[in-house]
Amino acid sequence: MFLKKNIHKIQDCYGCGVCSLVCPKKIISIRLNNDGFYEPEISDESQCIECGLCLSVCAFNHKELCSANTRPLTSYAAWSNEYAVLRKCSSGGIGYEIGRQLIRQGYKVCAVRYDSDLERAEHFVAGDEMHLMESIGSKYIQSYTLPGLSMLSRGEKYLVTGTPCQIDSFRRYIRHTKQEDNFILLDFFCHGIPSLLAWRKYLHQVEKVTGKTVSASWRNKHTGWHDSWNVGVDGVNSKNEMDWHESYSIKIREKKSLYQSRWTRGDVFYKLFLGDYCSNIACEKNCKYKYDRSSADIRIGDLWGDTYKNNEDGVSAVVAFTPKGKYLIESLQNCTLIEHPFDVVAEGQMKENIGHAFVSPIIRALLRSRFSVPFVAYKILFLIEKVLRLLFTHIKTKNRLLLII
Repeated sequence: MFLKKNIHKIQDCYGCGVCSLVCPKKIISIRLNNDGFYEPEISDESQCIECGLCLSVCAFNHKELCSANTRPLTSYAAWSNEYAVLRKCSSGGIGYEIGRQLIRQGYKVCAVRYDSDLERAEHFVAGDEMHLMESIGSKYIQSYTLPGLSMLSRGEKYLVTGTPCQIDSFRRYIRHTKQEDNFILLDFFCHGIPSLLAWRKYLHQVEKVTGKTVSASWRNKHTGWHDSWNVGVDGVNSKNEMDWHESYSIKIREKKSLYQSRWTRGDVFYKLFLGDYCSNIACEKNCKYKYDRSSADIRIGDLWGDTYKNNEDGVSAVVAFTPKGKYLIESLQNCTLIEHPFDVVAEGQMKENIGHAFVSPIIRALLRSRFSVPFVAYKILFLIEKVLRLLFTHIKTKNRLLLII
């Protein structure tokens, strides 16, 4: 069978959805694959006119970034001067402040919110500050982009936010449609994305206790912006040693009940996510966007590291990659900005792609299964993973010593 020039062979991609947006025949849909990640599907191959647009805008299909020569211009620590915003946001509230200022200048904002009915994160368009509030807070699951991207109108001005790979594809799209001047693009320091199946399996276990979820917050600050606990050798608690980590605190609300959990207290979802047990294959093998590589105008994130380690309100890392982004950052009216070298602003951010856990195939199989899996099953696998990693490290060290001898 003759295969046409389109994205029919692309699997395990970034799932940005821009190929569906650009297709003139509207035959590309975005669906969840068996592992719980979005990827394109062609509904009717015979309708393809071989324009090649889906491949031209696809960041996964290109080895280089759309803005290959872009490097950070300036970088800042930043936070909102409005305490209510600072408390509600995951770090310093800079993403919300950028969106709010642009809305006041006549822009609309295409950002991400959580839909508790559909149990997913999705892009949407906010035209006023009230709707923009729906985008506040981190969402550590892959976003379904089409609800928002399909609402963008030619001739209007937008701020579009997303993961670095989503933004790379979207810039290719607006360059093709000659609309680049009407857009400001914002991404963030990205760890990678976990399977949506992991979130839903986790959520359904929690709902056995709380009932149906009405809201979820992945980076709640009820324990502060940092998280600390006493830790000794091999993770054994000690009264004399204190370790500080990013606050990965999760809060899930039902109408009458509340579930709260933390990464540092063994939360299963965060262990699955940050332990790289169920990450997208593209994040493991094909991420081009770590650290100082971006196709956005602005990159934001948490400013971890020593400089603000005693700050519990939250500090945002803000990096300008284009003159447009630099001008916008420096024009912010409701924020405190302190310029720092990039290595200070990006301290603690990943420089390499995420890894792959030894027990990942088993966990992926559990996530694909129709059965409800109790948290204890995952915790047993986490323990097995820890043992395997210790053995692997021991063998590598022993082999290195033998080579030296």
